[in-house]
Amino acid sequence: MSGSHRVLAACLAVVLAGCAQDTPAPAVDDTALPVEAAESTAVDAGSNAVDIDPHADEDNRATVPGFDITALPMSTAPLGEFPFFAIPAGYGAVPNNTRTLEFGEAVFWNGYGLTHVKGRVYAAGIRLDHTVRGQKDFSDLEVVRNLQAVVVAAGAVEIASGETPSEHKEAFASVMRPYPGESKCYHNSPQQVFVLRREDGNVWVRTCRGRTHAGLIVAQEKALNVTSTLLPASALQKALADDGHVALQVHFGTDRAEILPDSLPQIVQVVELLEADSALALSIEGHTDNTGDPARNRSLSEARAKSVVSAITAAGIASDRLEAAGHGDSRPVADNGTDAGRAENRRVELVRRQ
Repeated sequence: MSGSHRVLAACLAVVLAGCAQDTPAPAVDDTALPVEAAESTAVDAGSNAVDIDPHADEDNRATVPGFDITALPMSTAPLGEFPFFAIPAGYGAVPNNTRTLEFGEAVFWNGYGLTHVKGRVYAAGIRLDHTVRGQKDFSDLEVVRNLQAVVVAAGAVEIASGETPSEHKEAFASVMRPYPGESKCYHNSPQQVFVLRREDGNVWVRTCRGRTHAGLIVAQEKALNVTSTLLPASALQKALADDGHVALQVHFGTDRAEILPDSLPQIVQVVELLEADSALALSIEGHTDNTGDPARNRSLSEARAKSVVSAITAAGIASDRLEAAGHGDSRPVADNGTDAGRAENRRVELVRRQ
């Protein structure tokens, strides 16, 4: 086995063991998922994995109740531009309670368990449009029934309504923390969940009623467009020599500290950098955007930095050459007012220690 392969194997072992045990993945009600749903849900960087007994009786497995998206009819209706569904006349999305991600994660109650959806996500809190004269009283029922009508007309099927069961609310809140509060309403708010099964990416829609506002979340399943490039050890060395710091191409689960497997080759290059220069000592520093609570952002950024340190030391680098620090959202390098800027601010940097 080559040196780089040994490093990769060591890093992978750390990732699989869980680099950040203080930020566990949300629990899943395994017993509520049929085999087909469990297998598809498990392809999610390990965050929703379900153990399946390969020797289980096929007839018994087929009768386990649960959500099966393949049982839904296909929708072929033209949808237009994302997020596809307009807010009803007289109402509008609250500017400070709206967020659109080209690639993110959202979770939906499917009537049996939680389904994690990765792709484009739109979340909005909805109130009266105060630019319109002769304003009427706010009706959250009017908002959600309007949305229901247009979503169903596009071929969606309502798969769940009412509250998300209490045993799933913590897991729901963990994944949905980055989205505006009014888009999610309250923990006990009535909700409706719809699914459009489509060839170009299934679309999930959640509406909720918050009495003084309504919430809308739309997510379309979509593969990640990988634009990051691997920074080889030589490029890391040059950036450290020129600038004293360099941002790593390392990715994590949403609001989590575990390193995703596609980032392990970048960890290998950091290890090679440190092996080539035995005198080099580094500070691994985590940063976030300004979404969410500042204290939470600081602890998350520190946990991510510690995950990187753990992966590097597992490959044989002495721990006294590394230290971890988390700065949260206190040191932005781009505009937090745009998705592109927030993405740039979410980073882990290598910083040369003097």
